[in-house]
Amino acid sequence: MLYAPIDNDAHWSARYTRLAERVQEPPPELARPLYIADHCCGWATHAACDALSQLAGVQVQPDALRIGTGLPVGAELDALLARVAQTLREADCLRGWRNELMDVFAMDTRLGMIERAAMRPLGLLTRAVHLNAWTPDGKLWVARRALSKSTDPGMWDTLVGGLASSQEDLEHALLRECAEEAGLSPDSLAARTPLRTVLRMHRRLPEGYQVEDILTSTCVLPAGTCPVNQDGEVMEIEQISVAEALRRIDEGDFTVEAALVILEDITRRHAHGEI
Repeated sequence: MLYAPIDNDAHWSARYTRLAERVQEPPPELARPLYIADHCCGWATHAACDALSQLAGVQVQPDALRIGTGLPVGAELDALLARVAQTLREADCLRGWRNELMDVFAMDTRLGMIERAAMRPLGLLTRAVHLNAWTPDGKLWVARRALSKSTDPGMWDTLVGGLASSQEDLEHALLRECAEEAGLSPDSLAARTPLRTVLRMHRRLPEGYQVEDILTSTCVLPAGTCPVNQDGEVMEIEQISVAEALRRIDEGDFTVEAALVILEDITRRHAHGEI
């Protein structure tokens, strides 16, 4: 059983509810519904619509942006999506360029793949996997994002978190991120819980619209385990008490995604008598 100080000032579930409500925002002003291959799947910013207005295979309409109308899922549609991403890049609509492909979904239907940096300007769904890791004596492992990160540099995060790449199984994505961000082997994660969905976030960002499924797995790492970052995206890893985690969340030191994952896990563990 994990033991931690009881926070008498507020209920963890109330904290979580307030934060979850804050990340359900409407699409950006002047954003248009996005249709790819006749499926509604996102929200394109006004700047993205302007940038794509002259691209073959794209129709900018008063009430929608349509890409690949009539095209089936396959190589031709993927090639068009690659041209869309490159056009947005040339128009300075993207925040960086990752050389990483991500799946384009409409509900549960996979339509194709596109450069990661184009996801937010087009308001496309992303899937983020997190590991919320505990010590045997009830402390929480957390990681501080490197100052070189393009989003939320220097902020505190869950020990492991990242987006699933194109056609990547979510469980595999989590194991990959665990190896890259914390140097954890599958053996040390044998007792972790299956991935569960915390919520779907809708949040306005400077570059567009974040529509993201946040998934998490919980694990008590074996005694003596010392996570070490491998990919340079983390500047610091430490273990903190539940009380300290709550303090940092209240002060805005954690990313929104990490705060939601941690609060959901604390609430769940408290309900099961583990905290």
